[in-house]
Amino acid sequence: MKTTATYKENTTAAATTNACKVCSPLGASVAFKGIKGCVPLIHGSQGCSTYIRRYLISHYKEPVDIASSNFSQDTTIFGGHRNFNKGIDNIIRQYKPEVIAIASTCLSETIGEDIKGLISAYKAQHKDEPLPHFVAVSTPSYQGTHMDGFHEAVASIVAAFAERRFKRSHINLFPGFVSPEDIRHLKEILEAFGIEAIILPDYSESLDNPNWEEYHRIPPGGTSVNDIKKTGSAQASIEFGHILNLGNINNSVNDSKVNPTGAAFLQNNFGIPNMRIGMPIGIKATDLFFEKLEGIAQIKTPEKYTKERGRLIDAYIDGHKYVFGKKAVVYGEEDFVIAMMMFLDEIGIEPVLCATGGESGKAQDRIRQLTGNSKLTILQGMDFETIASLSRELKPDIMIGNSKGYYIARELNIPLVRVGFPIHDRMGGQRILHLGYKGTTQLFDSICNALIEYKQNNSPVGYKYM
Repeated sequence: MKTTATYKENTTAAATTNACKVCSPLGASVAFKGIKGCVPLIHGSQGCSTYIRRYLISHYKEPVDIASSNFSQDTTIFGGHRNFNKGIDNIIRQYKPEVIAIASTCLSETIGEDIKGLISAYKAQHKDEPLPHFVAVSTPSYQGTHMDGFHEAVASIVAAFAERRFKRSHINLFPGFVSPEDIRHLKEILEAFGIEAIILPDYSESLDNPNWEEYHRIPPGGTSVNDIKKTGSAQASIEFGHILNLGNINNSVNDSKVNPTGAAFLQNNFGIPNMRIGMPIGIKATDLFFEKLEGIAQIKTPEKYTKERGRLIDAYIDGHKYVFGKKAVVYGEEDFVIAMMMFLDEIGIEPVLCATGGESGKAQDRIRQLTGNSKLTILQGMDFETIASLSRELKPDIMIGNSKGYYIARELNIPLVRVGFPIHDRMGGQRILHLGYKGTTQLFDSICNALIEYKQNNSPVGYKYM
């Protein structure tokens, strides 16, 4: 007998407790860390940049330098131009960056700071000096989540640098907010197809470094400015995501004035076709990605990946008895949750609650369209206290999401499979592979093993064989 939640999907809460999201400038900072030689600057209070650094360091286990213009009470009243200029001076002196990327905060947006104007004024004051490139993005957290900030940053980067003057010998790949391991895997796949691609952003090295003998103020790696310029001359773009930050606009995506993502900007302003697909998690979604690559490269999928697909199918068969009919609560970013829902639909797990902190208003319809599940409870703009309350009613067998839901899994005494961002209570969050046949196999194994371990640990007699 199916259990249904009593919470209505369109209920508006007066307040949230432990929101199922993090702040917009954090997402922008991750995107900026994927640009070669870039130092992010948070135009706001010191607490904003400290919070972002701590969050990212905890997940990626790497040093993450993010500058701050350090707003005070006086700055809030009289404006932040002096702090802005001093912050830029300090960054140039200490880091000698190729790019300074500025993200606004709730405070700087509320007092009406014109960041582009501040940049123009700074350039005018230093017109006889060599200066780094500048990028600015509007990311007040009251207007979106970390995913909105991420996509806004990528769109701003492309808009700042893309040019038409290069040879069209490559494609653009916009993978979204995935793990460094995911990006490295995508590079391997593209190389196997012989496809030259510009990946934006690429933080596969800058947020997952090898051990250094000497400290680097700016970690190596990232998409270079020259490569970002080439995005305006690509054959096509591939963009992962059904929702992205399209919920932040009311206009048609085809409107040339609307550029919610980097790939949309290039399509609208440079005529570069945008192949938008979901995140390639699961067989169906990964098949679609490889079909796109086959069309671009004009070759069949290399044998290495047809074998990976075959091993994934074999894993589905081997583990079907452990997962079929199990009930799951899934939570996280909108596009990641949609990808996970399609994957769970493939393997026979019944999602009883799908929750996201995103507020696009598009997730419900998209999930139901892709899965055909009209009875599933899908909640947007959610906090973890609501997820906890509903989970007590729904009695799931497993939770799938980031570390922030651990206390719910602990209370319910069910396993939590940690995926996505942030992973704060385990090692290797930056090395979780989610994408492709290989990533899906690892996810499937993790889910199966979590369920087996739970049954084993709670068995009155214990057993050594499955």
